[in-house]
Amino acid sequence: MSAGKPQFDPYDPLGIDDLLDEEDRAVRDTVRGWAADRVLPHVAEWYERGELPGIRELAVELGSIGALGMSLTGYGCAGASAVQYGLACLELEAADSGIRSLVSVQGSLAMYAIHRYGSEEQKQRWLPRMAAGEVIGCFGLTEPDHGSDPAGMRTHAKRDGSDWILNGRKMWITNGSVAGVAVVWARTDEGIRGFAVPTDTPGFSAPEIKHKWSLRASVTSELVMDDVRLPADAVLPEVTGLRGPLSCLNHARYGIVWGAMGAARSSFEAALEYSRTREQFGRPIGGFQLTQAKLADMALELHKGILLAHHLGRRMDAGTLRPEQVSFGKLNNVREAIEICRTARTVLGANGISLEYPVMRHATNLESVLTYEGTVEMHQLVLGKALTGLDAFR
Repeated sequence: MSAGKPQFDPYDPLGIDDLLDEEDRAVRDTVRGWAADRVLPHVAEWYERGELPGIRELAVELGSIGALGMSLTGYGCAGASAVQYGLACLELEAADSGIRSLVSVQGSLAMYAIHRYGSEEQKQRWLPRMAAGEVIGCFGLTEPDHGSDPAGMRTHAKRDGSDWILNGRKMWITNGSVAGVAVVWARTDEGIRGFAVPTDTPGFSAPEIKHKWSLRASVTSELVMDDVRLPADAVLPEVTGLRGPLSCLNHARYGIVWGAMGAARSSFEAALEYSRTREQFGRPIGGFQLTQAKLADMALELHKGILLAHHLGRRMDAGTLRPEQVSFGKLNNVREAIEICRTARTVLGANGISLEYPVMRHATNLESVLTYEGTVEMHQLVLGKALTGLDAFR
């Protein structure tokens, strides 16, 4: 080996760590350490039981390490770079997609909406407590009959004197049942508007959705609004129309680009370790050509996906990232992460379906990640329109 040339690292075969500075590594290691201590010892049990116990305590701990709204500035937020936020998402989803979803919805959806479009009073009221994890937020856009087409939403708000009266339903809302504030998007006579809704307001309820077979270690809810009376200052004043919620979703999708690679990394590493110790026909299965081919293909897609996430993060930090590029990353990385999990499961054989290993849990979680923040078909059409200049949505 030539002098000075580093050894090949099977966990970082491309030397991607060389792209990180000291602060980047510190953020990554802090989040990885927290997840290893507070999530990994318990998450299989949480998943099996279909609950996330102690979510409020976990939120406060996440706030204490600066993981909530971490790429936002001021109001108690960490002001981290986009790359550092992405690294945090990767480490959180390597533990479980449900934990990353908790953080993404809090920071990239609810806090981001208030930070970007709220009044100064709204920012002061909500953001410091949300950054500290003292208040959990949720984001109400998807409806029972309107997911990929939010323009068709039926939730509406009408003026009544200086107040607003909000009515409607939202569906598949992460954090809904434990939230202290809900950012709800509704039709008004002025167009689609966002509202910061305290969840203790009369007429608001958030029944939890049960019987999920994905994102089981996560709180998922319906939002029900029956004549919810809100003061005039509940509306987010700085945006009207769909560009408000769509810009929030774009920020959240960016985190998914990284997060999906966390689930993939966890599954790949489980398969790699298993291949070194599991013996068949008198030798470790990692010594068979077919197993090595699987491991090589998984490593290729995993580290290409991480490189793509890094590239998009640098573009976001430079202010040059386009929504179409986020669609590129979300479509590719989630799809490849699912394939990595499925291949890892075959390396583990029957053990791959056991919660003693993380692979099947990640695989089922990623089926939800594949759908939320834009389905495969929607991102294909976003890219198709960008490539051809022709709109195929309608």
